[in-house]
Amino acid sequence: MDFTFTEEQQAAAEAARAAFADIAPDTVPSPALTTGAVADDLDRALWARLAAADLLSLVLTPAHGGAGLDTIALCLVLRESARVLARVPLLETSAVAMTIERYADARLCADLLPRVGRGELVLTAAPNGLSGHEPAEQAVTARRHDTHWTLDGLQSAIPWAHGADHIAVPAHTPEGRTVLALLPRTQPGVTLADQYSTSGELLAQLHLDAVRLDPTDVIETEGAWESLRAVLTTGTCALALGLGEAVLTMTSRYTGKREQFGHPVATFQAVAVQAADRYIDLRAMEVTLWQAAWRTSTSAGGPLPAEADIAVAKIWASEGIRRVVQTAQHLHGGFGADTDYPLHRYHAWAKQLELSLGPAAAHEETLGDLLAAHPLT
Repeated sequence: MDFTFTEEQQAAAEAARAAFADIAPDTVPSPALTTGAVADDLDRALWARLAAADLLSLVLTPAHGGAGLDTIALCLVLRESARVLARVPLLETSAVAMTIERYADARLCADLLPRVGRGELVLTAAPNGLSGHEPAEQAVTARRHDTHWTLDGLQSAIPWAHGADHIAVPAHTPEGRTVLALLPRTQPGVTLADQYSTSGELLAQLHLDAVRLDPTDVIETEGAWESLRAVLTTGTCALALGLGEAVLTMTSRYTGKREQFGHPVATFQAVAVQAADRYIDLRAMEVTLWQAAWRTSTSAGGPLPAEADIAVAKIWASEGIRRVVQTAQHLHGGFGADTDYPLHRYHAWAKQLELSLGPAAAHEETLGDLLAAHPLT
């Protein structure tokens, strides 16, 4: 395997490191000390900085003002954003923009995508369905009429919805087809109710009551929702990897300075073995991430569909990030629970990422179904 990144991908990662260099994870109240959301909106100043650095147009084609890079480049940027717990919908906006460009009407692309790249529009998606335990497209019904579509249903736990301009909502038609609706947040019939993530961020429950949309706002092309979900899941794995690497670095620095019996605790065999195990977890998370991102970015074949590689990456991301933050808390001792120290914030974000777009068990079931449908010979 060759995991060498292209010059363009490396440049994207370098630009991301510069953009996130002075971002601190404690710019909002601690989720452990806040009963509601830690903030009402995303980090708009950082969002403008990302736009100025051309990171919001990274995955758009030059025709719409972008660099034309792929999911791998996006994951490199997301990895950097997670190290500092960047409070921006970079994954959601980029994933929805990629889907729009690939599947939507040309007029819709021309209207939205240049503004996305300039940071003027924020996009998000509704991938969780009613409860997170059933296909998201089954939670909303879409009916086609002569001049418009009508949407009804309920979606839960939508990230960044209160600050987004458009929400990509998967829905099913009475004929059993899946469509992807690009829903303006202020559209009549749209109601957002507050929900809160484990990390303290403001989520939304989306209620749709006979919402009318123009035909150009509904993507009927087969595979649009599946493509969006694949990028969202792969990007979540990249966020988990970046967060885990930051946590292991924090743990290494702390155990290297904390002394017991006159020696740094990092020199104790039990501490070193636990840290080494978590390093192995991170490397497994990394290799499965890049395999999934590569399959998502290319049409390369394999013994199993690309969905299998994505499932494997999410299994490792969910299980790995949980073990990393738990070990970090253990090795920090009581200091890890101090709300003036950022580790508890990373732990809260890690739990959110672990469960986002399905926990490990859900993806193990998906992988099992794929293996049953595609026997390896």
